[in-house]
Amino acid sequence: MNITIAQLNSIVGDITGNLARVKEAITGLNKETDLIVFPELFITGSVPRDLLKLSWFIKKAEEAVMNLVKFSAGYPDLGIIIGAPLPTGERDGIGLYNAALLISGGEILLKQAKSILPSYDISDDGRYFDPSPGLKTIPFKDEILGLTIAEDAGNYPGLWEQRFFPTDPMADLAKKGATIFINIASSPFTVGGDEVRFNVLKNQARHYRIPLLFVNAIGGNDELIFDGGSLLLDQEGRVVELFPYFEELIAAVDTSLAGIEDRFRPRDKIESIHDALVLGLRDYMKKCGFIGAIIGLSGGIDSAVTCALAVEAAGSKNVSGIAMPSIYTSDESNRLAEELAENLEINLTVIPISPIFESYTAGLGDHLEGDAEKKSLAMENIQARIRGNILMTFSNRFGPIVLSTGNKSESATGYCTLYGDLTGGLAVISDLFKTTVYELAEYINRQDEIIPRGIIDRPPSAELKPDQTDQDTLPPYPLLDRILRWYLEEGRSADEIEAMGIDSEVIDWVIRAIAKSEYKKHQAPPGLKVTGKAFGAGRRMPIACHVLI
Repeated sequence: MNITIAQLNSIVGDITGNLARVKEAITGLNKETDLIVFPELFITGSVPRDLLKLSWFIKKAEEAVMNLVKFSAGYPDLGIIIGAPLPTGERDGIGLYNAALLISGGEILLKQAKSILPSYDISDDGRYFDPSPGLKTIPFKDEILGLTIAEDAGNYPGLWEQRFFPTDPMADLAKKGATIFINIASSPFTVGGDEVRFNVLKNQARHYRIPLLFVNAIGGNDELIFDGGSLLLDQEGRVVELFPYFEELIAAVDTSLAGIEDRFRPRDKIESIHDALVLGLRDYMKKCGFIGAIIGLSGGIDSAVTCALAVEAAGSKNVSGIAMPSIYTSDESNRLAEELAENLEINLTVIPISPIFESYTAGLGDHLEGDAEKKSLAMENIQARIRGNILMTFSNRFGPIVLSTGNKSESATGYCTLYGDLTGGLAVISDLFKTTVYELAEYINRQDEIIPRGIIDRPPSAELKPDQTDQDTLPPYPLLDRILRWYLEEGRSADEIEAMGIDSEVIDWVIRAIAKSEYKKHQAPPGLKVTGKAFGAGRRMPIACHVLI
């Protein structure tokens, strides 16, 4: 069978635009194509979240499906597989399926609902959908199709330490005579996720000795980044075709071909993070209507990496920096910010904040006297908030999005200022630990020195008081990031981390800092997700609670 993969970028809510893309792809097909396959929920864009709760939205999606059905009558020899929400007709009209539809010749030949509705990490399918009441195969051309959606292909009991769901759609479809599995998905990017995903699909094809076609979404929607990587495996689990990551494409595959063993190669960690962030930022700006981006340049590593990514995503003419030096800002910081702007060929505006800061201190007068340490902290945060106000003023006046530059190590421990450096419309590197930010800087400089060496080599500092460095407050970043990774991403306890040879006092400080600053995480701008446990939708912790160390 000749199948065309449509690894395309949908826009959430743009049902009319998404349908137009479907028709455009079909119109451009050659006559030999038997079947074209689009990703999960392509009609509505993925993920539509609480739009799925709106009856008028679901009706509009239904109308788009029927429009496509009518359109398909003009292509009587073509099958179309596409994802869309589908009312169940039960539960007083509020039931909904996440469905894969097979459309051909002016008819819907098969409506296959998703069976496995995950509720882990960012997945919340159970909030919106009902599980499939059953599975069917369907003959089409010379094959018997077994359609599944996303996690439906990943519940083979031999792949996991435990089975999370009682059903195994792939086993059921194999028993019903499927000669090819087709899985449509909107599977978000995570570091290393390409290898996990490939091994799951390979084992399924090999186990059932049935070829498997996987078609994944591409593009960024809010904090999620869909990385593509669609593929065709033969019945031995060997790669027939492996399509690019982070790129749109429409490409044909031939299911009669044999694959090649060991053709798959996991992507480099930092390269994949870089490409994901560039795609996620570009799509966030485009889909939210922002042409330009503005960044506060401090001469530090976080703002430098964020700015470099922004230039790759939007182009240098659409990115600008504002340096806002204070009396504590070193000459080196000023020089490095200017050098970075020159390397990236962006406009740099310099606005000293000392006069504004002096007006704050004069206006507050004696109201802040008393505890010297708390007063010092208040003075530091005032400077950060002045900078946030300046950035937002430029955003209001000229229209660019403010990009927040905080990293995961800082936000985890609360080493950031609400309404100050947390200000922004998108936090580009908020899911990267500080040590990963340094790795990403080296990758950005892989060919030319874009980020000045001085920025990478100097000790990080907020420069909000004399001779300040991050390590005055935080444990060394390599140690801090190990603890954070074990505690936040792997869910290890304080005792388990201590058993790895880490000082208990340091562990207790880190865990308490995470709990004390939880309220800041709830007020931070949305951040691009690249790990399995990002702040926001992927980690929903209470604020008012007592954490047991």
